[in-house]
Amino acid sequence: MTYPVSAGENGLKLRPELMEKERLYHCMFKDKAMLLFKDSMDVLNCYEIEEPDLVEKIRSCKDDSELEDLFAEYIKGHDVKN
Repeated sequence: MTYPVSAGENGLKLRPELMEKERLYHCMFKDKAMLLFKDSMDVLNCYEIEEPDLVEKIRSCKDDSELEDLFAEYIKGHDVKN
């Protein structure tokens, strides 16, 4: 299956019709990590992460499930409420 999110020199290219609901997607754009999530009502949510240490950890993730594990650990370690 084609990955629905990519980045080029002019910005992000999104194919929301290929996105599964309730699944986290990511790509790197310049020095930022871009996180995208299509919720149960088909609303597309986009988050931009600029914090260098976290961006590097995201960059090293091999797939989206590894990314979800990274955020689970991050939330636990930083006492973030969801």
